[in-house]
Amino acid sequence: MKKKHLLYPFVIGVFAVLIWLIIRQGERLEPSASLSPAAAAEVPAGPAAGVLADLLQHFQHPLSLLLFQIILILCVSRLFGYAARIVRQPAVVGEIVAGIVLGPSLFGLLWPEGMQAVFPKASLPNLQFLSQIGLAFFMFIVGMELDIARIRQKAQDAVMISHASIVIPFFLGVSLAYFLYPAYAPAGVGFLSFALFMGIAMSITAFPVLARIVQERGLTGTPLGAMAITCAAADDITAWCILAVVVAIVKAGGLASAIITILLAAVFVAAMLMVVKPWLARRMERLQDNKKKVALGFFVLLIAGYVAEVIGIHLLFGAFLAGVIMPLNGTIREVLTDKLEDVSVVILLPVFFVFTGLRTQIGLLNEGALWAVFGVIMLVAVGGKFGGSALTARIMGQPWHDALSIGALMNTRGLMELVVLNIGYDLGILTPQVFAMLVLMALATTFMTGPLLDALNHNFAKKMRTA
Repeated sequence: MKKKHLLYPFVIGVFAVLIWLIIRQGERLEPSASLSPAAAAEVPAGPAAGVLADLLQHFQHPLSLLLFQIILILCVSRLFGYAARIVRQPAVVGEIVAGIVLGPSLFGLLWPEGMQAVFPKASLPNLQFLSQIGLAFFMFIVGMELDIARIRQKAQDAVMISHASIVIPFFLGVSLAYFLYPAYAPAGVGFLSFALFMGIAMSITAFPVLARIVQERGLTGTPLGAMAITCAAADDITAWCILAVVVAIVKAGGLASAIITILLAAVFVAAMLMVVKPWLARRMERLQDNKKKVALGFFVLLIAGYVAEVIGIHLLFGAFLAGVIMPLNGTIREVLTDKLEDVSVVILLPVFFVFTGLRTQIGLLNEGALWAVFGVIMLVAVGGKFGGSALTARIMGQPWHDALSIGALMNTRGLMELVVLNIGYDLGILTPQVFAMLVLMALATTFMTGPLLDALNHNFAKKMRTA
């Protein structure tokens, strides 16, 4: 045993000496004269200027900078998410605020050099890429969380309420666009694209945030909670189909191209529901290994996103549809959700919020007229969504307390609104000023949901005591 122990350092030592001898001999060699000047310039000429210069250079490397950005984003998002929960708001509200705080509206205002160092323009494409991947995963999860059977059970009331909560604010958004277009639409954008997008921006509901508010308030098993979640689910399905059509029209440019894109989208949706969905259910039943099921689910997600992007209706619609067609039987939805939710919600979605915040420049709203326009946008958004949902729910036979509560919940916009707004910004439909107004509207309508529900509960409880 002792001889074996001595053999180890002997072998290591011999090879270390041989390596040292080769290096010593190699230092005497001269580089080839055929080496081009450009290539020779890439060879390090000598020691670095100093340790601090090396560290700064390493910090500015794209990968190092991206990792630092993610660490900073997660820390700030956690802090603001915790603060949001203290004031009885969903954590997503705090994360949206964190995104705005890290952007030019606050960080860039207080320390522009620091923001430029941490979030240089050259690094933004990396953040955008990560945010798009996170959104694709998130929309896939949203699609899987939709309970189509529940929507069918409450189809009459839920579909009526959800469609009214889309049609009324959509009409008001298009009407608002008529007055905003001359002064606030980007140059070269047609009125049809601007009006349709303002309509969809006014009519979206954040199904995931609404579902979490219902869960946190213990309303999941109540008729009110079930109706609100069903309405929001039907709203999301309808709104994303409308958004796909709007994106197709905007990207196509001409009427003929738009019709072709919409027809291709209809064929794609029909194929996913009528061909891929039953095949996927049969295939998942045959597979015994969960890893193979997860791999197949990812494959469907990627293919659906790719096809949607090629057709021209956006990657996120394909991801959403891929989630909708995932089989209900078995545990595949739970397994896929467990795999994706932590990564997308905990890490990648805060990146999206900050990327949105980097685009949001509240300082651009530096005139009273712009804040007046924001006030009108808030009035249209809340009046159309809250009022339209509540009145329709009341007409469908819901008591006033439940009808108003449904209106307050359907007025929640949150993350889904930010997704829509970023799509519009990428397509060049929204100016930075209008984008900032709509981001603030999304934040305000999400923030007011909890206080509205508390006020409704307090007032109706008071009436019950005095009755």
